[in-house]
Amino acid sequence: MGKVKKAIIPAAGLGTRFLPVTKAMPKEMLPIVDKPTIQYIVEEAVASGIEDIIIVTGKGKRAIEDHFDLAPELEQNLREKNKLDLLHKVEQSTNLADIHYIRQKEPKGLGHAVWCARKFIGDEPFAVLLGDDIVQSDIPCLKQLINQYEDTESSIIGVQQVPEEYTERYGIVDPGKKNGRLYQVDHFVEKPPRGTAPSNLAIMGRYVFTPEIFRFLERQEIGAGGEIQLTDAIQMLNEIQKVYAYDFEGHRYDVGEQLGFVQTTIEFALQNKEIGADVKQMLIELVDNIKNND
Repeated sequence: MGKVKKAIIPAAGLGTRFLPVTKAMPKEMLPIVDKPTIQYIVEEAVASGIEDIIIVTGKGKRAIEDHFDLAPELEQNLREKNKLDLLHKVEQSTNLADIHYIRQKEPKGLGHAVWCARKFIGDEPFAVLLGDDIVQSDIPCLKQLINQYEDTESSIIGVQQVPEEYTERYGIVDPGKKNGRLYQVDHFVEKPPRGTAPSNLAIMGRYVFTPEIFRFLERQEIGAGGEIQLTDAIQMLNEIQKVYAYDFEGHRYDVGEQLGFVQTTIEFALQNKEIGADVKQMLIELVDNIKNND
């Protein structure tokens, strides 16, 4: 099948959980300390060996393109003022990878967003990375999946275990035979009603696909939530060729909802060399104030 060198990053969602800020700003551009969330996703793709990335955008997402584009006036200003550290950060986002863009003209769901990039992918294996999930790990999360793809020559879905009461929020796998962290999958279920999930292995926003997935996305069948669901197409693919689930190593941060975003921001701020110590002291003082007021 060849190497996995292309990736799709869907970024056309409306970001309703973060309104009103997402009325004018793409959710993917919300900063975690000093970097927008989507840059963490692009960096993971590049660290995993991806060479070409297509970001599927929608109306009001122009800021994403601007972020990864050249900024000549800003760069010149930083250069003249000898702010070379800041210049490096600005240039880094520009030089990460070859990034292309296509618009999803209607919000028809994740499956439709992936389908929009079919001509860019062609007849090659490819990766999909969702912007709501940031993963910290020794080996990049996507690279772990690509390694499994190279061993199996089959589609690989990234999963992790979640508490039983959260299974209704995710696509869930019904696992079959297990080999270490790799599972054959009997069935995929999109957001099963509470108490009906076949396992607590939840799909976590990282995928490697063979191009046959487009055969089923082409049907544009409506699934859960009235949208074209990627999980439904994965299940159809699983009926004609093996699809595996891989319980990847690493800490996954959910930045797709408010509490997870705040938690991620705090933890990343604590890890930051420039402000980490100050943030830690601030949190200690904040907790002490809360205790005293109680």
